[in-house]
Amino acid sequence: MIILDTDFLVNSIKYKVDVISQIIYDYPTEKIGIIDKTIDELKNVNNLNARAAIHLVKLKNLKIIKTKKDKIVDDLILDYVSEGDIVCTQDLRLKRKLKEKNIKVLTIRQKKYVR
Repeated sequence: MIILDTDFLVNSIKYKVDVISQIIYDYPTEKIGIIDKTIDELKNVNNLNARAAIHLVKLKNLKIIKTKKDKIVDDLILDYVSEGDIVCTQDLRLKRKLKEKNIKVLTIRQKKYVR
C-alpha cells in the first residue's frame, strides 16, 4: 500500500506534479490510499490547493483508510504502516520516524518528480 499524506497532496497541486501517474508508473501493482483524517485536514485548510487535492482524491478514486481519528494524521500513518508499505510525505519529522521503522518514503523532488 502507498499512503499519501496531506502536505504531499497539497504540494503536488502547488507544484503541478502529476504524482499519481508517476506512482502508478513506478509501482503498478500497489494500491494508493490516504488516511481518512487527511480529508478532514484538507477541508480545514481554506485554500485552492487543498480543495484541488480533495478533488484529486475523488477523481483518482483513492482508497480511504478508515481510522479512529483519535490522533494526528502523522501518528495515524505511523500506526497503520508496516514493512513493505510506502509513505509519500514532505514532512521531515515523519520521514525520520518512518525510516526508523524501515518504511520506504517518497517525496516530491525539485518540484518536478517523485522519488
